[in-house]
Amino acid sequence: MCGIVGYVGKKNATPFLLEGLKALEYRGYDSAGLYVAGAGMVKRAGKVAELASAVPKNFSGTMGIAHTRWATHGAPTEQNAHPHTDASGTIWLVHNGIIENHAELREPLAKSGVRFASETDTEVLTQLIGSLYKKDVLLEDAVAAALARVHGTYGIAVASSREPGKIVAARLGSPLLIGIGTEGYYLASDATPLLPHTREVMYLEDGELAVLTREGYVVKHLARGPVKKSIEHLEWSAEAAQKKGYEHFMLKEMMEIPEVIENALRGRLAHATGTAHLGGLRDVLPRLLLARRIVITGCGSAYYAGLVGELLIEEFAGIPVEVEIASELRYRPHTADVKETVLIAISQSGETLDTLEALRAAKRNGMLTLGIVNAVGSTIARETDAGVYNHAGPEISVASTKGFISQLTVLALIALLLGRERGLSKSEGKKIVEELAKLPEKARRILAKRESIAVIAKKYAKIRDAFYLGRKFECPVAYEGAIKLKEIAYIHAEAYGAGEMKHGPIALIDSSFPSVVLAPKDSLYEKTKSNIQEIRARGGPIIALTTEGSEADIGKLADDLISVPAAPEALLPILTTIPLQLFAYYVAKERGLPIDQPRNLAKSVTVE
Repeated sequence: MCGIVGYVGKKNATPFLLEGLKALEYRGYDSAGLYVAGAGMVKRAGKVAELASAVPKNFSGTMGIAHTRWATHGAPTEQNAHPHTDASGTIWLVHNGIIENHAELREPLAKSGVRFASETDTEVLTQLIGSLYKKDVLLEDAVAAALARVHGTYGIAVASSREPGKIVAARLGSPLLIGIGTEGYYLASDATPLLPHTREVMYLEDGELAVLTREGYVVKHLARGPVKKSIEHLEWSAEAAQKKGYEHFMLKEMMEIPEVIENALRGRLAHATGTAHLGGLRDVLPRLLLARRIVITGCGSAYYAGLVGELLIEEFAGIPVEVEIASELRYRPHTADVKETVLIAISQSGETLDTLEALRAAKRNGMLTLGIVNAVGSTIARETDAGVYNHAGPEISVASTKGFISQLTVLALIALLLGRERGLSKSEGKKIVEELAKLPEKARRILAKRESIAVIAKKYAKIRDAFYLGRKFECPVAYEGAIKLKEIAYIHAEAYGAGEMKHGPIALIDSSFPSVVLAPKDSLYEKTKSNIQEIRARGGPIIALTTEGSEADIGKLADDLISVPAAPEALLPILTTIPLQLFAYYVAKERGLPIDQPRNLAKSVTVE
């Protein structure tokens, strides 16, 4: 969600801060600001471009912090934008997360005479640090003392006009990493702003505080003292995060789907034995194979990927699977035998707070925890017992496309591995391996027909509502298609199992309420055709998605038709998702909407 960047070193901080904020725009935000030692502070509601135009030309200094805010406490106004300062104008602070006891902390500060200039919880923390920053007290000591009183989550960067060559950073539940460069030290809430400057990074862990100066850095744990940190090398390049001539990152990332599937499969398919090699699971495989129950958790699209994973694992391996929304799972008791239960946490960013907390709750209960994440070095990747990386590369658009497809691909590999270890025959395994290997080329064929999908999208660009319907493996795909239309086209869309539609939702069907029906030639094809006929009998427009070879049959019932190459029904979601992503993209484009940065949304949701 909110983004943080900071720099201290030999060069002018301002260009990096503005470039860094621009690189973080994909996370979602409503205001932005920066503080540069010796120059001052500028902040604005609105886009980073508005902030950049307000920054004077001579605004320079060798240390600075900056922020993009996604509103939680208080409206998206300039007063509520970060950085915040204390009553003396000495402390400057940017913050991701939520200070849960801000009201409790605010009261004594207000009684002591502090006047608050904003509605935010962040300003309370700023004022608290300021109240503790007495003469002869170091900035890092004042910050540590204040954080000892805080309940909630934070990733913070703090600066002081009294110590202009220093940044103090700390995290608890909200990611921060330090970039080690040749001309100074960088700070960011994710790796994207750092890529043009350095690929040597160090991740702060929960409870850690770092002091950055031009000469170097020190990291300590707030409770346990100094910490020796290892430096990691980022594999992503700055070029990988660029649009490469595409109008939007979302389109670029959809066009990368064939390569993403190839990357997720590379080195993991064992053609001779019909299984999958997943090195990240090797050390925990004996315990994983003892599992009598698997719980998959995630949020948004990751949750829908988990629903596909549930069907894959149950079909291939026969292990009972439950899929839970992470924000709900974290508050539920674990009633099953935890020694025989495995939790799989899915998160593109690896920083989704609700998923991270559900994971931590499972670990406290003694469960084996696995992660499916895209961001190497992310918190979920580090805190799970084992896991599998997606290898999808940076995903900049807020709406997940290639990230979701990579999650489905990894889940198919995990299901295949478990299946082969639990009774799936070698011949069946080899067939699955062969079909997985064909998916990249089939995805290319779908993308090559994207203009025909654009034509259909233009026809429906002015609708207000839509149904998305599917059965079995296609039901979660319907959920994913609906959320894409909501996210980027701002159209109300509901998804149902196609058989459930007649139990109430069908009352909404009329000539202005279209249905997108997933009707591939699978085991429930005839059932889905019956559902289409029920909608058709009530005058509802139908966009049908089917497999090649069934167009003539389904075409008799549908107003518009999209087809994908045939594949085994367990793997079809990897293909049928792509046209729905394209449809949402072209509808949003036709409506003239900000596709990569839809309103109110954030790429990495690090608040509860």
